[in-house]
Amino acid sequence: MARKREKPVSPRSLLGPYGRLFAVPGAVWFSLAGWVARLPLPMLGLGAVLLVEGESGSYALAGAVAGTLALSAAVGGPLWSRAMDRRGQGRVLQVAMAAYLLTGLAFVGVVVGDAPRVTWFVLGALTGASLPGIGAMVRARWAAALEDAERRQTAFAFESVVDEVVFVVGPPLVTVLGTLVAPAAGFTTGIVLGTVGGLWLARQRDTEPVAVPVTTGGPSRLTAALGPAVVVVSLAYLGVGTVFGAMDVVVVGFAEEQGVPALAGLALALYAGGSLVAGLAYGVARLRGTLAGRFLGTAVAFGLAAQGLWAVSSLPLLVGAGFLAGLAVAPVLVSGASLVESRVPRSALTEALSWTNTGLTLGVTAGSALAGAAVDAWGAQAAFAVPALAAAGAAVLALGAAPLLRRAPGPVEASPSRVGDPVGG
Repeated sequence: MARKREKPVSPRSLLGPYGRLFAVPGAVWFSLAGWVARLPLPMLGLGAVLLVEGESGSYALAGAVAGTLALSAAVGGPLWSRAMDRRGQGRVLQVAMAAYLLTGLAFVGVVVGDAPRVTWFVLGALTGASLPGIGAMVRARWAAALEDAERRQTAFAFESVVDEVVFVVGPPLVTVLGTLVAPAAGFTTGIVLGTVGGLWLARQRDTEPVAVPVTTGGPSRLTAALGPAVVVVSLAYLGVGTVFGAMDVVVVGFAEEQGVPALAGLALALYAGGSLVAGLAYGVARLRGTLAGRFLGTAVAFGLAAQGLWAVSSLPLLVGAGFLAGLAVAPVLVSGASLVESRVPRSALTEALSWTNTGLTLGVTAGSALAGAAVDAWGAQAAFAVPALAAAGAAVLALGAAPLLRRAPGPVEASPSRVGDPVGG
């Protein structure tokens, strides 16, 4: 009996679920606006370094100012998100963008004008604190618009790919502007792009989640936003972010040690490319098991995949190990966002997702600092221990917290939305 030939999987069938996402009214525009508004995320830190170093000649001062900006953004993002859950994204985002534009331009002014150094730190901190969690806002819109959990996973995977594109496009753009045009050009461009994208998103009121005002007698909004699942995912993301920050520094240092600094960009692009490919595939996969189980599985895979970095001794090995490690990045980020979305009331979802972004941001800051110190002390090849150990730590933490994640979650209220999902569940 002749065996029936299986129909091969075509790119069209693989990417079809992503195309169907944008049948949701307004989805194309809020996702595109969110992409533009997120471009400053990788541009501001590097842009601040290029600006401050270009005006002062000090990398130490530049790193300190950029670190202050990043830390204030990590704290300010969840606070803006809490206000958005209560009062609506559009109203709060307009205020945030006004503050972001004013403080960002003022920061450029005091640095270029050589004002007292304390003003550099103050305005850098205010600029970072004015930047809301755009990624969390866009994901909250998807969660409000899509009824089916599998389609929300696809949407979160798509946004993870958008994040990868942002971090691929942003650094080269800010470097070209900051080095070939003027030290202030890259940072200023990030401020302008963020403001344009943020205000564009703020105008799209029809797709924003319905605000839920504070009520008395129920659990506090902070308690709802920082439940066990959110804390575990945020701490695991701290390890993931440490890997991100460390890889940027160690790969550049290793390429310089090998005498081919220009190839650092290629290695980092392939690392990001591995995550992009895995994110697209994970978003359309129909996996069995619970969301907690998926998160634990992807966290362990992330920890194991990064252990190949211990073997890096040449650029070909770096390319291979980096691509393999990159394949595990997007799945753990998507599964973590899906788990948080399933465990948090809609009235606190934007804030909860912002706390996970805070974990990533703090990790990136810590990873850059630790990796820089390790490269100076041990050399770049030995410094690959930093991302490898950070990835292992994220996996161990997730496994250790498994009992918390396996507890039956409480009921999550239905998602009120102004948007109708034409595909439905």
